[in-house]
Amino acid sequence: MALKVAVQMDHISTINIAGDSAFAMMLEAQSRGHELYHYTPDRLALRGDEVFCALEPVEVRDQKGSHFTLGSRTRTDMREMDVVLMRQDPPFDLSYIAATHILEKIHPATLVVNNPAEVRNAPEKLFVTDFPDLMPPTLITKDRAEIDLFREEYGDIVMKPLFGHGGAAVFRITKDDLNYGSLYDFFDVTFREPWVIQQFLPNVKHGDKRILLVDGEFAGAVNRVPAEGDLRSNMVRGGAPTDSDLTEREREICARLGPSLKEKGLILVGIDVIDGMLTEINVTAPTGIRAIRNLGGPDVAAMVWDVLEGKVRA
Repeated sequence: MALKVAVQMDHISTINIAGDSAFAMMLEAQSRGHELYHYTPDRLALRGDEVFCALEPVEVRDQKGSHFTLGSRTRTDMREMDVVLMRQDPPFDLSYIAATHILEKIHPATLVVNNPAEVRNAPEKLFVTDFPDLMPPTLITKDRAEIDLFREEYGDIVMKPLFGHGGAAVFRITKDDLNYGSLYDFFDVTFREPWVIQQFLPNVKHGDKRILLVDGEFAGAVNRVPAEGDLRSNMVRGGAPTDSDLTEREREICARLGPSLKEKGLILVGIDVIDGMLTEINVTAPTGIRAIRNLGGPDVAAMVWDVLEGKVRA
């Protein structure tokens, strides 16, 4: 049975298809005969308990520079869709949160992936604190006195915005770093929300592993090695993907997280692990599907659609 699939994303003309996981899932859906529709989140409209959106049928091709064709927009009752993939990139701001509230009106009659209420309740740098024994020492605050105490205890620390993404504004502060005061002032005037303060893990130089889980089960992994002279391993920041198997510790982490992810309806999740320490649980628009496949790993997009088809037809 062909499914009607709407993809909520940044405009398809702006994506880098070489690494875009939403695009990988669209290619797989199309290959299975499902009908694909495209829209950006600003088109959502809530009227009473009805959700409407101007959808465009879309055809996708794995060809750089010619990767999509859009049809004409049609105002559509979103309950006519079988599946909605919520795949726009963060920031996880009020606009993102508003979209989760709107999509919650149609879920689960229309399967929204990931569950919009749980996405709203599980921002990646906060949800992870439900598993403190798996994490490096971590502080969530913007209080200078608390940060000073944490820095005094752990020396080298990392500071990053609580709702940041893609490795933006991630700073390492060494024990004697004279830039600490200036960086605190910069964060204070830039970010209203608290920040994440973590003990620096020096083995990040060997990689920050992205592990994908599908419906609570391990699906694939890629190790992202920071570029020379950079702290950040995100591939959008120059991190180099390398093939990777799981360690016993990483398998333990997946086993601990799996039941909670499954219960919350978080079907595609990307966790980040550095030197056996869990640092983030990414539920908004996790990436890594194409990198894993390109390195000869499993077809995670196919795994996702096996699960989604089963849930819709159940």
